[in-house]
Amino acid sequence: MVSGNKSKAVRNARAAVVTQKSTSWGLIAAVLVVLLFAGGVIGYYLVQANAQQGRIDALAPFTPTPDNPDPSTAIPGVEVVTYQGGQHITPSQTVAYTHNPPFGGTHDGFWAACNGVVYPDPVRSENLVHSLEHGTVWIAYNPDQISGDALDALTAKVQSRPYTVMSPYPGLDQPISLQAWGHQLKLADAGDGRVDQFIAALRRNPNTHPEVGASCQALGPGQFDQDNPPAFAPAPPVSAIDGTTVFPEIVEGATDVAPDAGP
Repeated sequence: MVSGNKSKAVRNARAAVVTQKSTSWGLIAAVLVVLLFAGGVIGYYLVQANAQQGRIDALAPFTPTPDNPDPSTAIPGVEVVTYQGGQHITPSQTVAYTHNPPFGGTHDGFWAACNGVVYPDPVRSENLVHSLEHGTVWIAYNPDQISGDALDALTAKVQSRPYTVMSPYPGLDQPISLQAWGHQLKLADAGDGRVDQFIAALRRNPNTHPEVGASCQALGPGQFDQDNPPAFAPAPPVSAIDGTTVFPEIVEGATDVAPDAGP
C-alpha cells in the first residue's frame, strides 16, 4: 500500500510537471504584443484625431460666415485690392501687372488647372490669375529659397485639394507668396500658421471671388494643357502698355478694358 501511495504521488507530481510545461508562454507573449500594438494604434489615431480637431477649432475664426464674409482681413500682413473681374486677353497677349505675383485684374481667357495641382515649373501668370477668379488659392514660392521639408509642407497643403494650386515663381521677393482674388500675403516660413488661415478664409470664398466655383479642370491642348502649361514670363513694365499687345490689370473703377478672349 505504501508503495502504491508513493506511485500515485509520483504520478501526480509528473502530471503537475506536464501541466506546467503545457502553459504556452509564447502564446501569452504574442497576445500581449498584439494588445500593446492595438493600444498603440488606437492611441496614435486618438492623438491624430485630437490634433485634427484642434486645427479645425483654430481655423474656425477664419471660416467665412454671413457675419464675417472676409475673415482674411484679420490675418496680419494681408494686402487687399479690389479688382474688376471678367477682363480677358488672348494667349499671345500679356498684362502689365503692378504686383508680383499678381492677384487680380486682366487675365488670359483660359484658366490654369487648379484642382490641387502642384506645378514643378513656373507657369504663366495670366492663366493663374484666371484661376484665382474662380475661387482658387495660389501658393507661389521662390525656388531659390524654398526646398526640402519646407517645399514638402507646402505641397501637402495643395496636392489633390480642389481650388488650390502651387508653382515656383522666379525672383519672388519673399520665400512664399499666397494669392487669392484681390488678396495677397507674403511669408518667410512654410510653417507659419497664416498659410492655413489664408486658405481657410479665401479658398472658394463666395464673398471675395467674382466667379467662385467655376471650373478648375484642365482645358486641354490648344487651351491650357496641364502637362505642358505656358511658361512663366516676367510682367512687362506699365510703361510698356501700347493698347494692342499689353494690357494693364484692371482695378475696379478703371476704364481700360481688354477684349474678351474666352470664358
